[in-house]
Amino acid sequence: MTKARLDGLLLLLLGSAMFVLVGAAMEHIATGSMQDFKGIYYSTRCLLEHCDPYNEDQLLHVYLAEGGEQVSNALAPAQRQVVTLCVYFPTVFLFLAPFAVMAWGPAHLLWMILTAAGLVLAAYLTWSLGARAAPRLSGGLIGLLLIFSAGLMLNGNSAGIAVSLCVIAVWCFIKERFAWVGVLCLAASLAIKPHDAGLVWLYFLLAGGVRRKRALQCLAIVALLGIPSILWVSQVSPHWVQELKYNQTLAAMHGGLSDPRPDAVGSGTAAMMTNLQTIFSMIWNDARIYDLATYCVCGALLLVWVLTTLRSRQSQTRTWLALAAIAALSMLPVYHRPHDARLLLLTIPACATLWVEGGVLGWFALVINTAGVVLTGDLPLAFLVSLTKGLHMDSAGLLGMVLTVVLTRPAPLILTAIGAFYLWVYVKRCRDPLQD
Repeated sequence: MTKARLDGLLLLLLGSAMFVLVGAAMEHIATGSMQDFKGIYYSTRCLLEHCDPYNEDQLLHVYLAEGGEQVSNALAPAQRQVVTLCVYFPTVFLFLAPFAVMAWGPAHLLWMILTAAGLVLAAYLTWSLGARAAPRLSGGLIGLLLIFSAGLMLNGNSAGIAVSLCVIAVWCFIKERFAWVGVLCLAASLAIKPHDAGLVWLYFLLAGGVRRKRALQCLAIVALLGIPSILWVSQVSPHWVQELKYNQTLAAMHGGLSDPRPDAVGSGTAAMMTNLQTIFSMIWNDARIYDLATYCVCGALLLVWVLTTLRSRQSQTRTWLALAAIAALSMLPVYHRPHDARLLLLTIPACATLWVEGGVLGWFALVINTAGVVLTGDLPLAFLVSLTKGLHMDSAGLLGMVLTVVLTRPAPLILTAIGAFYLWVYVKRCRDPLQD
């Protein structure tokens, strides 16, 4: 091992240690910890007890009967909905069932261990890919990303496991090793959080060859998992499709868990989201308009990415660029939080490749990736929300609007910049047959 690789590995290990220690300490001392895990844990407990997990009243009854804290009606809907409103697809219950049969204590401890182990493993595998070009840069960026991911240990969001499985699958497919492990990991990631891994899966489907074969194998496994999941849920909730749609609509309403508007009620709702609706809603406070604007922008970028992937011969460099672009763009069209943005791990190999090539692109990739890691981190965002909470934002003029967006919506702003940058480089490289 060269000194550069050793330095990069040490930076990665330092970030991993800080992630585990700080996250575990925060979970231990914070009030209301593991809220996100409570939502899916008690939903699955509800299903195991033959109750409807998509019915808020039945879920709340199970939650309180199992020893959950009293949920006050006076709380903002966004706070209440974390544990009483199920917005997951039925496939998640198969994966949560082994945890839900346990008591809360061992269940949440095991979930924390798997979250930490999965993300550290995904981080190491990503570093091994980026270290071929720039080991120190890769180790530093990934270590920083891990430090700012301690909120995953605090809240227990399923993105920690879903994103880790997705990144592990990418490593397996790119390295062409442990192919079936990769297939199972990506299938599990899609089943748990399809809006995190879905566009990454789409890349492998579009890339053709053996990668398309792996994507189709993943799809087949998801279908096999989906059938028993739907049958199980349908026994106790025959109208689960309508109930799920209602829950998702309720969460997006004013004051809801996924309300993107600037006047959202609750604890850091819109400011702690990464989707583009949070920016467009500051211009048009109408869901029909800001949703349409988001879909138009994301649809245009995604269309360029799809056509480029279909028409171009894929090389290693182009693969990194394609995955970097889609990892950032995945966070923009629909509801996401900073936990989901750990998918930015997939931008590190592209950044390392451009850095080694040198020039303006290399420096810009480093700057924009560093900004992305920081501005989508749980801790920096929480600090920024607290810092700007008491400030009076005058968004009447153009300058005021820009400053307001930069200070209160940095995550979707930087993710859009990252996605557009890597997409531009990807298209540029694919148009030049002499470049990889």
